Amino acid sequence: MKRIHFFTPVLFISALWLAGCANDSGIKKDEAAAIATENLSDSSDSTKDLSGAGATASGISDGTTYEGDELTDPSSILATRVFYFKFDSSEIEEDDRVAIEAHGNYLAKHPGTVATLEGHTDEQGAREYNLALGERRADTVKSLILLMGATADQVKVVSYGEEHPAVEGHNISAWKLNRRVEIVYPTNP
Repeated sequence: MKRIHFFTPVLFISALWLAGCANDSGIKKDEAAAIATENLSDSSDSTKDLSGAGATASGISDGTTYEGDELTDPSSILATRVFYFKFDSSEIEEDDRVAIEAHGNYLAKHPGTVATLEGHTDEQGAREYNLALGERRADTVKSLILLMGATADQVKVVSYGEEHPAVEGHNISAWKLNRRVEIVYPTNP
């Protein structure tokens, strides 16, 4: 009797997902199905070594490497420069910590570089309150960046409150996108 390993159903589900997303990725559905079938037939051994699969933290490796400054590399974690906050909160989301820490490490390695942290809020609340909340958000991000070795002279804080919305709108969807801190470098790409 042939054993079914946990890994096989996971690959099957992944294959179905790949086939379903084929139109979004530019792959034809037939090609996606063929790739999925090939991957499933190659996966009969659940202990298969996937360490050489060619995947990297920034995506699939095509053998090329980015040769510019990591700050301008679109696949770098430093490309993430907008961080969102919950309603009436200045607490950094756990998922954002790694990217913010990477910015702190970058600044620590490049002492001549200065970043501006722009704090924003949604339109709810009084103007003065929103300016203070935007500043608290930016200060929270600044604190984490400084913990990574950047200096206070390298990190400027400005709050725009509700004055510069990312999107126009008077609804929850717009408010979520407007509650943010943006890290701006003088040469943002």
